[in-house]
Amino acid sequence: MRTEGEIATNTDPTGPWSLVVPLKPLARAKSRLAPVTGPELRPRLALAFARDTVAAALSCPAVLDVVVVTDDPEARAALTALGARVVPDEPDRGLNAALAHGEQAVRARRPRAPVAALNADLPALRPAELTRVLDYSAEFPRAFVTDAAGIGTTFLSAAPGVELRPAFGGPSRARHLDSGAVEIDLTGIDSVRQDVDTGEDLRAALALGVGAHTAGHWDVEASRAAAAAARARGGGPSTTVPPDR
Repeated sequence: MRTEGEIATNTDPTGPWSLVVPLKPLARAKSRLAPVTGPELRPRLALAFARDTVAAALSCPAVLDVVVVTDDPEARAALTALGARVVPDEPDRGLNAALAHGEQAVRARRPRAPVAALNADLPALRPAELTRVLDYSAEFPRAFVTDAAGIGTTFLSAAPGVELRPAFGGPSRARHLDSGAVEIDLTGIDSVRQDVDTGEDLRAALALGVGAHTAGHWDVEASRAAAAAARARGGGPSTTVPPDR
């Protein structure tokens, strides 16, 4: 909840925002999905998640630009084609270092920009819900959205002149609370909360309705993966997550 002294100095509550999206090399991304997607579909879905996330963010009227931090050449080409600015992960020291690097890249061009970190695995992200989150965040120096599990973080914002200070990874909700960031308690922002790390997460995102890139890969590739898995086991039932949406 808002408390006295938490209101940030920001004369434009709707932005324009710059978003920073970190993305691992696709060969290593979304490793916890491998048991349910198979080794071939997993990196393709990781890129599809990122493409849907970036496309939705760029469609948000409160967003001026999206900076993606990645060293993956395929991801760089695909996300640049969508309109993102891609910078290399020069620190190469993990997620939070990549986010701080992206923040620096934004503010090298726009020193007074409001900045937000956004997970790359939000395939159901809706621009209207992200807009509500950004508008709410504009009232605070730093604010964050916890994930659907209530443990991690999918979004963290910093007002103009305020450092982002990301503490993503694992039980990051508690770390962001301890750092003084305000937890965003809006309802109706499920698409901003629903990141995808496991098969259960993927089912939840599919139920919300994923973007075109994820849906296209899932419809075609999941069917192929299921058939291949069944053949490998001699025709038994597949353990691949069924494409029910």
